[in-house]
Amino acid sequence: MNKENLYIDINVLQTVPSSNINRDDTGTPKTAMYGGVTRSRVSSQSWKRVIKQAFQKESNDEDWLKGYRTKKVSALLSQRIQDLKPDLDEDAATKAANDLLKTAGLKVKLDKKNGEFLTGALLFVSKGQLNKLAQYAIDNPDLGEKKSKELKETKKELKQILLNDNSLALAMFGRMVADDPSLNVDAAVQVAHAISTHEIVPEFDYFTAIDDKRKEDEAGSAMLGTIEYNSSTLYRYANINVNELEKNIGSDLTIKGAKLFIKEFISTMPTGKENTFANKTVPQYVLVTIRKDTPVNLVSAFEDPVKSHGGYVKASIDRLENEYQATQKFVEAPVACFVLTTDHSDLKQVENLSDLLDKVGQVLAEKVSQDENDNA
Repeated sequence: MNKENLYIDINVLQTVPSSNINRDDTGTPKTAMYGGVTRSRVSSQSWKRVIKQAFQKESNDEDWLKGYRTKKVSALLSQRIQDLKPDLDEDAATKAANDLLKTAGLKVKLDKKNGEFLTGALLFVSKGQLNKLAQYAIDNPDLGEKKSKELKETKKELKQILLNDNSLALAMFGRMVADDPSLNVDAAVQVAHAISTHEIVPEFDYFTAIDDKRKEDEAGSAMLGTIEYNSSTLYRYANINVNELEKNIGSDLTIKGAKLFIKEFISTMPTGKENTFANKTVPQYVLVTIRKDTPVNLVSAFEDPVKSHGGYVKASIDRLENEYQATQKFVEAPVACFVLTTDHSDLKQVENLSDLLDKVGQVLAEKVSQDENDNA
């Protein structure tokens, strides 16, 4: 019997003052056209990065929260091999690491500029996977000398290592391996680009810098410049495929991982130009729904941009809740719905972030347990 689908929708409204938290190659804050007007935009990649960093900071060195997306897998693996077998010199450890990676089907080349061995593309690996790969290299010192028939079975074993013991970030955001698609991990999370609920008008800050050691009668500035910025009320959205997360990280960590993602999605913010603008805020509104049929992005609430002369938050909350009610004509009623806000809401509210996470955890525990019993 197949498990019942289970999705978590996280909808966030967050007002951000003058800022440039995510910029393009010209230094300009990213924007998007939606509903025929220019919106402030923050890319999903930038928010996913700070979430991954938050996982690392809160890991307490736990394997399930430690992972790396890097081209320098050879160096990481080589170091881990030496940690497990200190009598092995650096060259031998590097050879063992490269032999293993090549046997697993990954391309590794020497970068002539810096003298490091690099994979062809960024590779997402967890700490647990690195530990097992290092031990495998130590237990099989002849990997570079094996014949093709032996390598086929060895490659299967290495693939199994790379497909298990995923870190939370790897389980959430997935992994694509162009060298060997069988090593791909399907992402359990989708994160939308955040956009403003209203039209924005780009603004520019003209600034000067004075040389502290200039003479008293010396006029002019040592530097002139401009920086573009805007302020906005952002609509942010992400969803979690609970069954995919369980497949990627195991049932024991699914609820804990989902709660941690929700917490960090709500609490983190990209750090672009943060020292210039000190723009760190917390959301004014969070709507979390747990659904069995399909995830639902409620951004269509703002296709007609919010217009206001007295702030955008209250109007945006009204729009979002109205859209949530309107979508019930097209989808099943959610299993559960929780609202956390500093403002008003027509939906039932929770007291604080901890209360929200506890309630989500309780629903997930009940549903996951029910699915396990049904499939027993």
